[in-house]
Amino acid sequence: MPRTTDGEGAPVPQRLLAAATRLFAEQGYDRTSVQEIVEAAGVTKGALYHYFGSKDDLLHEVYARVLRVQQERLDAFADADEPVEKRLRAAAADVVVTTIENLDDAMIFFRSMHHLSPEKNKQVRAERRRYHERFRALIEEGQQAGVFSAATPADLVVDYHFGSVHHLSTWYRPDGPLSPQEVADQLADLLLRALRP
Repeated sequence: MPRTTDGEGAPVPQRLLAAATRLFAEQGYDRTSVQEIVEAAGVTKGALYHYFGSKDDLLHEVYARVLRVQQERLDAFADADEPVEKRLRAAAADVVVTTIENLDDAMIFFRSMHHLSPEKNKQVRAERRRYHERFRALIEEGQQAGVFSAATPADLVVDYHFGSVHHLSTWYRPDGPLSPQEVADQLADLLLRALRP
């Protein structure tokens, strides 16, 4: 059975994911071989196949790990004992920050999602839908309470915000004039202004 850590204690699955993420971002998913990934991670193909059944599994995990974090954080914001406007703003800003913090993952995913197997593609779409539905529920809660305008359907508001989030990897640069939090604050404020009654 493959070791779970290398000599320095770094978990093998994390090393494989880090190597795959870097290579997918630099070369593209379809131009990266399994051999390149295992060489970059300093492990054998047997170790890769022990933790990940295929290169497809690695691609899925690149995105799924970020989405898991974002879902946990959204659930915490949504369940907080705060006014709905404050909860929505926190959630809207958080998804921007966590996307920027994982920009390679987001870029890889949107460039390479079509390479996923039909089963994994369906799974990812279901995970994203769950996230968007929880986000939409916050908007609908505010609309029903009269805190937010109901002039624009909640689904369209969700698409508006996540359209901005999904394009971050095309223009955001870490050495640019705005920090991740500044971008997050600007986009969250735009969302709330759009919902003002």
